[in-house]
Amino acid sequence: EDYVFDRSDMPWAADRAQLDDMWRKRVKNDALGLTLAGKEWDETLEILQKRYDRVLTRVNQIKHDDVFEIFMNAYTHTLDPHSSYMSPRNSEEYRIQMSLSYDGIGASLQLQDEHVTIMGIIPGGPAALDGTLKPNDRIIGVGQGPEAEIVDVVGWRLDDVVELIRGPGGSSVRLQILPSGAAPGSEEFALDLTRDKIKLEAQAAQKKTVTIDRDGRDWTIGVVEVPSFYMDYQAMIAGEEDYTSTTRDVRKLIAELEEEGVDGLVMDLRGNGGGHLAEARALSGLFIPDGPVVQLRQSNGRIEVLTDKDPTIAYNGPLVVLVDRYSASASEIFAAAIQDYGRGIVVGQQTFGKGTVQNLFPLDRYKRAPNPGFGQLTLTIGKYYRVTGNSTQHRGVEPDIPLPSSIDSSLVGESTRDTALPWDQIAATDFTGNQFAYGPIPALEQRHVQRQQGNPDFDFLRGDIAAVQHARERVSVSLNREKREAEREKFRLEQLSRENERRLAQGLEPLASVEDLDKEEGPDFILDEAAEIVVDMADIEIAARLQRKTESALN
Repeated sequence: EDYVFDRSDMPWAADRAQLDDMWRKRVKNDALGLTLAGKEWDETLEILQKRYDRVLTRVNQIKHDDVFEIFMNAYTHTLDPHSSYMSPRNSEEYRIQMSLSYDGIGASLQLQDEHVTIMGIIPGGPAALDGTLKPNDRIIGVGQGPEAEIVDVVGWRLDDVVELIRGPGGSSVRLQILPSGAAPGSEEFALDLTRDKIKLEAQAAQKKTVTIDRDGRDWTIGVVEVPSFYMDYQAMIAGEEDYTSTTRDVRKLIAELEEEGVDGLVMDLRGNGGGHLAEARALSGLFIPDGPVVQLRQSNGRIEVLTDKDPTIAYNGPLVVLVDRYSASASEIFAAAIQDYGRGIVVGQQTFGKGTVQNLFPLDRYKRAPNPGFGQLTLTIGKYYRVTGNSTQHRGVEPDIPLPSSIDSSLVGESTRDTALPWDQIAATDFTGNQFAYGPIPALEQRHVQRQQGNPDFDFLRGDIAAVQHARERVSVSLNREKREAEREKFRLEQLSRENERRLAQGLEPLASVEDLDKEEGPDFILDEAAEIVVDMADIEIAARLQRKTESALN
């Protein structure tokens, strides 16, 4: 028999008997998956029992705030995909993600069985400076200060425990800790920590370099990875000089890369779902002179042109913006500005297509009771438009040079949303494009196509993408163990074969087994090709400069 895991096109169950049969197959599939992973039967039963118990526990821990949030979002999403309601707790999580900072102890936590467990210590935070907490220690109680009563938190929801641990900077929190490896009921200890501001630097922009060997010369290409467009708005309003922002971080990273002598730059926006509009405008200003960056048309028809007023630029060398289908909103504003000004080349995949503007409405400002706790509304109030007048809504930003991707655009993107607003356009604003010329796009694309032909890396990538697409088309799996084992082995051997074909074509030692494949950290072919395109841009510019110099000398 088979288990249908994708029931999106299946009819609803006719009766309780059909529901029970679906669950029987679901449990059988879960058990089969664990045994195929090498688990003994007794261990499989224990894992599944705990897994299903956790599901029931989470269901029983649902609060009225959760229900209200689900209900309100069911309504707001009938209007458009991005209007939403956030509960007070999720409003605070959103603020943390946008500012990359919070007041707490500086530890990453995870719920394991019934215990909140320390998964990591954030460098520079109170927990790291104290040095007592270790990964896998378990928090079993929390108190607000050295003399406060310890509240037992075993079995609590993770977000409830986190809410107790966080608090104003400078305040004290007492934790009751069960050390890693210690059995429940064994010796515990109490730890007093003073909360402080924690910066989530691991989620901030990062830099690295890629070396490209071209005709005996090593080209060093800088890469700046921008995971989101973040800004600590509250710190900025408070007048803090060192408040966190994407633009500030990227400016610093570019300066460091230029000190390292990079020959070009890749701005990697893959997976960047957006963030603060002000940061999209400011980041664009690091690469273009003063001028309009994006247009905003509000629901009343009023059009506002958002402009970069700083004539200075942080980097004027060859530039590639790397995007994929998950690059959305502020990412699309930045990529579109770079493309429209001719400042660089956009490569990768057609972006998400989120061209709508949202505004946050904190509901606590309308409260009548003294205690806050109403959350906030995110409402769509308008649309973004490129300086050319075209909207990014629905269509996103088309790359100048497309690169292969395993992300299925028919499943991901604004165009897949039933209530998405349509594409349209307005008048172009006054801007001067094509101020930077690093080779015509057809010449760059021709070089890219030539590199792909017979390139084992791209052959491997296309094979992997085809395998993923084939797997995605399946809606069911066999519940016969022998058949599943054969399918799994066939898939893994095909993976190994593709990897070894790639390695042999490049003169590398082939891998001996599937287990060796798991140990290998695969290269990022897409990033490497983006770096190759930057080298093409620099190479063409050098050749053009030499030609101009020669022509000038002849004249």
